[in-house]
Amino acid sequence: MNTHFIIRQSANAADVKNYDTARLRSEFLVQGLLINDEVNMVYSHFDRIIAGGAVPVKNKLQLESIEPLKAAYFLERREIGIINVGGPGKISADNNIFLLGFKDALYLGKETKLVVFESADPLNPARFYFNSTPAHCKYPDKLVALANADIVEAGAAEQSNARRINKLLVNSVLKTCQLQMGMTELMPGSVWNTMPPHLHDRRMEVYFYFNIPEGQAVCHLMGELHETRHIWMHNEEAVISPEWSIHSGCGTSNYCFIWGMAGENLDFTDMDSAKATDLK
Repeated sequence: MNTHFIIRQSANAADVKNYDTARLRSEFLVQGLLINDEVNMVYSHFDRIIAGGAVPVKNKLQLESIEPLKAAYFLERREIGIINVGGPGKISADNNIFLLGFKDALYLGKETKLVVFESADPLNPARFYFNSTPAHCKYPDKLVALANADIVEAGAAEQSNARRINKLLVNSVLKTCQLQMGMTELMPGSVWNTMPPHLHDRRMEVYFYFNIPEGQAVCHLMGELHETRHIWMHNEEAVISPEWSIHSGCGTSNYCFIWGMAGENLDFTDMDSAKATDLK
């Protein structure tokens, strides 16, 4: 069996104030999702989101149900968003075939039974990162190429946060039950993401950092505005952000990250903004 998973419980903001570095990392940092010829997942109790990865090299990989779902197949009661951060790949979803290039995204709706990941070239394998959330109804499957994203330019070079926000699997592009996903690309010379910070109490978020140059790192900030904490992150690692937490980061170089959100709120702009001077 090439599918592996772990479960993460929810954490209370008052308790997190007392966590040391090791405990913070064990609760919120997600490592080892993209391993050759494996499907790896973390099932979080925050809005029941799953963060996972599949890297088909020598073999095709099937998206299999895992024990916590108590389901006959993975998408029996779920939807999924997949973004390719590697070489060209193919995803078979029941009777449909989708070709994904670098940074392209795919949405698969509830009740899609057979999902298979494949690389076009084993020497340059596809690296599929995905988020999955519970779904109440079935919406159509849809491929969203990076070129078709809803794009927002944000920040400024003067604040070291000039960035392009590519809204890929969001309600301005297609219908989903609750999952919203996109990708932010920082411009050369910019290192800050999601700064000034914000909160959104009705949805949680997972960040997946990638395209971090070798030898560089990102310091991810989390916690309450008045009680912040940090986690140092490396290439192709993810971090779970509870509803009560900010989610921001500063790198030693520019980089990209995928954001995935789950919760009752589909309005991208519905957030409580804060000032950088509010942070403690």
